[in-house]
Order: sequence, then structure tokens, then C-alpha cells
Amino acid sequence: MPQSWSQSGLRWMWVAVVALVLDQATKLAVIANFQLFESIPLIPYLNLTYVHNTGAAFSFLAEAGGWQRWAFAGFALVVTIALTVMMRRQAHSLWRLNLSYALIIGGAIGNVIDRLAYGYVVDFIDFYVGAWHWPAFNIADSAICVGAVLMILDSLLDGRRPKEAS
Repeated sequence: MPQSWSQSGLRWMWVAVVALVLDQATKLAVIANFQLFESIPLIPYLNLTYVHNTGAAFSFLAEAGGWQRWAFAGFALVVTIALTVMMRRQAHSLWRLNLSYALIIGGAIGNVIDRLAYGYVVDFIDFYVGAWHWPAFNIADSAICVGAVLMILDSLLDGRRPKEAS
């Protein structure tokens, strides 16, 4: 385990803060400037559309009756704590893994803030093709997805690295 936080993966925690600030700033801008379900086309295939999501990713369990608010918030906090501990225990030079953890932490905290403050997550990015719309999402969701992809990429590339001698 690295001796100090600056030698550990926690050195990458600034990425989580940036993701969190961008997420909350964009959500506050949408709340302040849009009516619920209002939609503004930006470019072909992309709208800004203000919606509430009481479920998880892609509105999973959105109609579950309310318990999911606390379950998803609790799960996100457990994941955040686990990833923070893992970042503290690994070297800052493992940039892909630390970056992935930081993005997931920033996104998870962003959505937890929404769940605790409003009882739902504010979503507003609406990709579509023809009449088919991808479920609306936000910056936090994007950070979590990019972090997950980086984590998978790191695990695939890890097998290609020479292993340290025991």
C-alpha cells in the first residue's frame, strides 16, 4: 500500500470532483430553465429533455413504489466507499483503473445527491433515431458508463502486461 495519499490512487479523486460538479451544475441549469418533459432539439439525434427518473439505469424499477430510492442510494454509497478504499490501496500510476474508479465515484455521488434531495434523478440527455429514443440520462450516468468501460479495458489490458516476479 502506498505510504501517502499522494502516492495512492486517491491522487485521482479530483476527477470525481470534476464529474460531480459538472453533473450537478448541468442538472441545476436544466431544473432552472426547463419545465418537466420540455424538450429542445440541439442537433439531429440529440435533444435536451427534462425528465425525472425514480429508478436505476434506463428507468429500471422506476415503478417499484419508493423503496428503490433508498436502496439505490445505499448501494451507490457502498460502492463509493469500496472504490475509495481500493484507490487508497493502489499506486497512483495505475491511471486507467484510478480514472475509472474516480469517474464511477463522481457519477454515483451525483445521482445520490439527486435521490436524497428530490427523490428522483434528473435526466436530460435524449439520444434518438427516428421515433426510437434511448432512455434519457445525465452527466453522472455518462461518467459511470465511461468509468465502467475503462475498468473493463484495464482488466483486458492487464492480461497483456508482464507479471511481477513473486
